[in-house]
Amino acid sequence: MKNILIAEDSKEIVDVIRLYLEANDVKIIEVNSGKQAMDVFNKMQIHLVLLDIMLPEMNGYEVIKEIRKKSNIPIIFMSAKGQDEDKILGLNLGADDYIVKPFNPLELTARVSAQLRRFYSLGASSDTSLEQIKINNLVLDQRECKLFMDGNEIELTYMEYKLLKLLMNEPGRVFTKSQIFENVWDEEYSYADNTVTVYISKLREKIEVDSKNPKLIKTVRGLGYKFEKANN
Repeated sequence: MKNILIAEDSKEIVDVIRLYLEANDVKIIEVNSGKQAMDVFNKMQIHLVLLDIMLPEMNGYEVIKEIRKKSNIPIIFMSAKGQDEDKILGLNLGADDYIVKPFNPLELTARVSAQLRRFYSLGASSDTSLEQIKINNLVLDQRECKLFMDGNEIELTYMEYKLLKLLMNEPGRVFTKSQIFENVWDEEYSYADNTVTVYISKLREKIEVDSKNPKLIKTVRGLGYKFEKANN
């Protein structure tokens, strides 16, 4: 059974979420402030967080920053703030998904199930030959979902990991934005959606010597992105 932390100050919303999620064999831990969310997170094993942005004591942005210092578990923002810049900010801070209120509880349930399935099914393979991808000074450990550069761990969110894994598994192959989005997020791509661009930028900031002049994740003009093959 997975423990899901819901940080939301609307009792009505929490009751609806609980009704739908508890039918899927999960345990709900409910808090109504950011400080309470961190208290619970530091004391219990939490497998996924549903996080409102407008919380008392600590807002959702502050909470996710603290969690990301310690863990890359799936985090889904729930917010009435539905502008593109709000979503981009949430993703940049490390959210794995962002759903706008009011939302369909069935859609939220599907997104939660997808995040749990993606995150906790990884590393189950016993084929040790596929556990690590090594390209130049980067090592992507697929069993522990970790990235190392020159032996030092680079912190990744789960969606950053999935995107990098897709690219590094087929170095030299050009992926379109649509292919990346549908493979990483398992959703139909909308050409107005700039999520892929945001995540590519975030990865470049973490692994490139000069993110403005990338040598690893290359833009193929008019097509998409590719990860450069290893140097000979």
